[in-house]
Amino acid sequence: MPGGDWLPGPPRAIIRAEKEPPMPDTSIPDGRVTPPARLDDASLDRLFRTARTANAWQDRPVTDGTIKELYELVSLGPTSANQSPGRFVFVRSPEARERLLETVSSGNRDKTRTAPVTVIVAYDPQFFEHLPRLFPHADARSWFTGNAAFAERSAFMNSTMQAAYLIFAARSLGLDTGPMAGFDAAKVDAAFLTESGWKSTMLINLGYGDHAKTFGRLPRLGFDEAASVV
Repeated sequence: MPGGDWLPGPPRAIIRAEKEPPMPDTSIPDGRVTPPARLDDASLDRLFRTARTANAWQDRPVTDGTIKELYELVSLGPTSANQSPGRFVFVRSPEARERLLETVSSGNRDKTRTAPVTVIVAYDPQFFEHLPRLFPHADARSWFTGNAAFAERSAFMNSTMQAAYLIFAARSLGLDTGPMAGFDAAKVDAAFLTESGWKSTMLINLGYGDHAKTFGRLPRLGFDEAASVV
């Protein structure tokens, strides 16, 4: 998983945010909203510039209300034809956590044990059964029912994108995240997803990080190394 999840902005960013004037009402009569041109610097700091992966956690709970608000934000992110294949199991109880710890690699065990919540990010292989409701503009269900490989690829791709939405939505709500790939997916599926038939793709620890134990940012590729304009 990429290192670089969020660390709260330094005091200067917080002070700058407090001095920002209130955003103007950009709604227009028919109910649509014209978004502002860009986020302020404090928001960009929070989401990207001072963001870090959390590896240690404060003993501070994540409430049901916060979890539900987080999901509501994630659900608004775009997916192909509004497929919304991502499924999320929020592991919080001691009993569930013990089952989960049996599936994670040794290097991820301590930080998963102490995280207030660990999210199992998964996808529903039968996501297309919901498309008549989610995408009523066309017979989108038929695009996938006869092509299992295409359905699997689309579900994996879009649910992974939804995992990224979860990371940024969590940062927006003042939470820290620690995404992980070091786990046994087959064991997670057997322990948590057998009844639903969902398939796990990653784990994301969630809570309020202990930033005294946060690592510095690792190098990133420059624009000319990883991007081009054609």
